[in-house]
Amino acid sequence: MGEERIGLPQGTLDLLILRTLSLGPQHGWAISERVQQVSSDVLQIQQGSLYPALHRLERRGWIKAKWGTSDNNRRARYYELTAAGRKQLAAETDSWLKLTAAVTQILESV
Repeated sequence: MGEERIGLPQGTLDLLILRTLSLGPQHGWAISERVQQVSSDVLQIQQGSLYPALHRLERRGWIKAKWGTSDNNRRARYYELTAAGRKQLAAETDSWLKLTAAVTQILESV
């Protein structure tokens, strides 16, 4: 299944970023690598989508960023969840689970 990639529905990228950052602060490249790894290469976040999403989440106050040094000694922005971001993650996770359960129920009953 490693060859098949799926486009993300609107809003899903934000949820994936928030969930990934719930594990601790990470820089952008590490976020995209984690999502790709955990999804067995099905989900791949393009940099052209990732960084605008990170900036949007930062503007909303759900994440904050600070400069740090990456594992390979490069300067990188590290993102982490704020308290508001944790609340948003919980709300979005609940909504996502309800939505996917309802869609699954419809698909299996038709």
